[in-house]
Amino acid sequence: MAINKQDHAQWSSSFGFVLAAVGSAVGLGNIWKFPYMVGESGGSAFVIAYLFCIALVGFPVLVAEWLIGRRGQKNPINTFKDVAVSEGKSSSWGIVGVTGILGGFLILSFYSVIGGWALNYITKVGTGSFAGQNSDSVAATFDGMLASAGTLTIWHTVFMIITALIVGIGVTRGIENAAKIMMPLLGVILFIIVGYNVINGGFGEAVNYLFAPDLSKLTVDVMLAALGHAFFTLSIGMGIMVAYGSYLGREVNLLKTARTVVILDTVIALAAGLAIFPIIFSNGLDPASGPGLIFVSLPIAFGGMAGGTIIGTLFFLLITFAAVTSSISLLEPSVEFLEERTSMNRTMSTIAASTVIWLLGIAALLSFNLWSDFTIMGNGIFDALDKLTSKFLLPLTGLAGIIFFAWRMDQRSIQQELNLSNGAWQIWQIITKFVAPIAIIVIFVVALIG
Repeated sequence: MAINKQDHAQWSSSFGFVLAAVGSAVGLGNIWKFPYMVGESGGSAFVIAYLFCIALVGFPVLVAEWLIGRRGQKNPINTFKDVAVSEGKSSSWGIVGVTGILGGFLILSFYSVIGGWALNYITKVGTGSFAGQNSDSVAATFDGMLASAGTLTIWHTVFMIITALIVGIGVTRGIENAAKIMMPLLGVILFIIVGYNVINGGFGEAVNYLFAPDLSKLTVDVMLAALGHAFFTLSIGMGIMVAYGSYLGREVNLLKTARTVVILDTVIALAAGLAIFPIIFSNGLDPASGPGLIFVSLPIAFGGMAGGTIIGTLFFLLITFAAVTSSISLLEPSVEFLEERTSMNRTMSTIAASTVIWLLGIAALLSFNLWSDFTIMGNGIFDALDKLTSKFLLPLTGLAGIIFFAWRMDQRSIQQELNLSNGAWQIWQIITKFVAPIAIIVIFVVALIG
């Protein structure tokens, strides 16, 4: 039974909303995944493909989710239902909200485990644990952490408590204020590390690696990898941006705001590359070492470089800030739904959602140790959750959302709301009706057969 609650929260300012949206977009995908994907996918070739794809897919889907959320002014499920009914369409479109909330819910359960790794490494690097160690001992430290159910549980719990405390305080006092503090700090830390790299070597090689065009490496696989990352980096298809859009006022210009978010998200991702690759190159490490780039390769470098303890600690603080700003956005749609649809207040909604996510996260982290023999269709629980969300829930939710936006809503009212001229509107129609949906379908099919 739906509980009718009034006074839906609103962002206190456009600036606060932008920082919250950027905080959601700037997560481990930027600081952790983007650099190693660049390393694995041919450096600058991947960056070029990524910039192209984020403009044609990420941007329009982001605008679509915000607009739908702002019109609905409710949790993603009720938003899709209400907007569909107001457009004379079936209320069954609420299923898109269901899959969005479920996707964010499941992602946070294993995302918080990785966030716990970053918290753990702040203490390890900060206490000089990697000083003088070789690659074998650093890799053994990482493997030892994964093998310890107790260690993973402690840090996963700490990370979830931090996330729940911020979300429980509220939209403006919690999420918005946290973004106003953490995003500038994230920028400062990035600036310090990049500045250190300019002085201490490897910077020119990193710039060439990231930005010097090498179109010979622009393969179909690189394009597909870039397309997938462009879609996922902006927190699309998780119910997040629909929920964030529900707190928006009509005075916010969605196109300008989305442009700002996309630019900042991309700049931070590229800055992360300039923070990481100079250290990799100046220490003779492999830029294509995959996920281990952050938790194995870089600690080797931090342990042997001048000022490595300070720079390493700052780096894992950076990772943690990025993870937290994303985790609070992953939790918010579930909390918003419980707060609006049950008799629970925000505090109790946050506790309820966080507890279930925490328990699922325990199952995910146990797949690295005590439950390593338990598999679901050949995958451990952690990998199964990752594949379920990344290969199925997110692309299908994003696809359904953009189809609803471009094909089922009144397009004239959207043109007026976005304030687009006729020429710009024709381009917008081509992108939202054809380019973005086809691109998402390609991601989905390739992921299934890959």
